[in-house]
Amino acid sequence: MLNERIRDLRVSFGWSQVELARRLCVSKQAVSNWENNNIQPSIDILVHLSDIFGVSTDYLLGRESIPRLSTQGLPPQVCAHLELLIADFLSGGESSEPATD
Repeated sequence: MLNERIRDLRVSFGWSQVELARRLCVSKQAVSNWENNNIQPSIDILVHLSDIFGVSTDYLLGRESIPRLSTQGLPPQVCAHLELLIADFLSGGESSEPATD
């Protein structure tokens, strides 16, 4: 499960194995080995993967099926804007805010 999540997230970000390796300060071979389920990343790398992809470690490990985005470090006004965007998306595009002139 972990190998698939790493590969799927890497691809969804449009990164090559080389790019992910660069961001993690590891070799391309390490990323390849994780994705081929030959070895497992260390706990430190698992946490770093979680931070880079903005998902929980539980998601990476297959304990959660829905990825969660982290808003850690974002200013409150950005978080509020993201919440409005999510609400708008969930409502099918109907704005949750009154229109302004």
